[in-house]
This record gives sequence, structure tokens and C-alpha cells, in this order.
Amino acid sequence: MTAVQKCIQDFIIFLKENGNSAGTCNQRLTALKSYLWFASDRNIAVQSVALSIARIPQCRVPEKEKQTLTAVALAAILQQPENTKMGLRDRAIMILLYDAAIRVDELLSLRLKDLSLHTDNPYIRISGKGNKERIVAITLKTRDHLKQYLSIYHKKETLVNPYVFYTKIKGTTDKMSSGNVERFIRQYAKSASEKCLEIPEKVYPHMFRRTRATDLYQNGVELELISRILGHSSTETTKVYAKPSIEMLRIAIESVETPEQKSEEPLWTACSEEEMAKLCGLR
Repeated sequence: MTAVQKCIQDFIIFLKENGNSAGTCNQRLTALKSYLWFASDRNIAVQSVALSIARIPQCRVPEKEKQTLTAVALAAILQQPENTKMGLRDRAIMILLYDAAIRVDELLSLRLKDLSLHTDNPYIRISGKGNKERIVAITLKTRDHLKQYLSIYHKKETLVNPYVFYTKIKGTTDKMSSGNVERFIRQYAKSASEKCLEIPEKVYPHMFRRTRATDLYQNGVELELISRILGHSSTETTKVYAKPSIEMLRIAIESVETPEQKSEEPLWTACSEEEMAKLCGLR
């Protein structure tokens, strides 16, 4: 171990002893490596140091199971908004976050032209990461919630192709911020947790998307279709949402016979007394 490697490893130990997580330690290490590669491009004398630090492995980050909302918890949160203009808006946002499994930034970027609600098969057109466009079907109940929302918030629309969800500050209409959505979801979750013990400690917009994807998987929807709904370019990305339910695990276990259940076949077939006597040398 070189003196430089020893110095960096001591720094990592210092970070851990001061309560920093493995992820934070890895971020610091990555920043150091990136900086030294940058410096070595401008001064070849630094290259040996950069190569030395590049060999230091990252800390092992324990995998945590991503939380989702149970059906009871989701229902409890959706019941929290009051029957006011703002409450109707907040409920519509949360319902769409779940039903369309949409990212919060994608939802807030929706414009009126992206909604197709006047049909028996309603859908929304989403512009995802990398400007990739996808069409996601929504349920009739979600359509009804959106129609009710639009009848209030876009009753007298004067703007050209406005945002579906917006804020109006000092007479100026603008796109709603994701921080605003995070804030009211956090408040509704906290309120719901007073009566529902199934509410996670932290609830945030992306949890609705993750919950929907998990629910689809547990209800037998193929991973390929879930990947399309989520806007993933590969099913490998979608696999993190493939969380089997307890019922799925039970069925999988019961489908395999245990040693006690298997009927053992005899290693030899039964024979007559005459044949047995011959085998024993008595005939």
C-alpha cells in the first residue's frame, strides 16, 4: 500500500467514524478520483497518484428494500385532501402519480394537449427522460378525477397549451414545482399515519410510481409491459420493481415437492419365494 492510498483509506475511515454512510464515502472517493484524473491530464506528474487511488475499492453499500405503499396506506393518504379546490387538485395529482406510474417531473410537464380523456380508452402522452415519448392508458376513474379537476382549474382557459397542473403567484401562472408536490404528499402522509399504522415514515412522489409498478407485477402483468409503462429502455431497470408478494412466494414454494412429499421408489422389485430362495443359495 502506497502512502497516498493509506492517506485516502484513513480519510474513508474518518468519514465512517463520524457517522457518514457507505454511499457518502463512495461519493467522496469518486470525487477525489475524478479530480486527480482531471489534474493528471494537465500535469503528467500527478498520473501516478491518480493510478494509485484508482485501485482503492469503493465501500460496500448494503442493499435496502425499496418501500412501497400497501393498498390500505394508499387509500388512507388519498382520503386526506379536503373537498376544496386545492384538495381536489392534490388528490388528482396523487391519483395520476399512481395510476400512470409517472415520474413527478413528467407529470408536472404535462400540457392540456397531452390528455386524451374524451374516449372509452383514455390515455396520456408523456415526455420522459431523453425526450422519449410514451403513451400510458389510465383508468376511467382517474379520467373522471382529471375531468373534475379540469372543469375547475381550466374552466376559462386563455393560455395556449398550458400546463395541466400549475401555480398562480401574483397573477402569474407557471409550472408547479416538484417541491410543492413533495410538501403536500408529506403532509397528507403524516396526517394519515395518525390513524393508519401502515404508512411508511417517509412518503414521497416516486413511491407512488414504485407502488404501481410493484402492484402490476404482483397482479401478473409481464415485466416487458411494465417496462413500457414506466418508460424504461431495458427490463433490467424494471427488475428493481419486480417485488414478489407473500402470496407469490407461497405459491412458488408449494409448487416444489419437499423430500417428505416425494414417493420413494424401491431400489429392487419384489420377487417370489422361489426366486428369493435361489438368491440365498437354498435351491
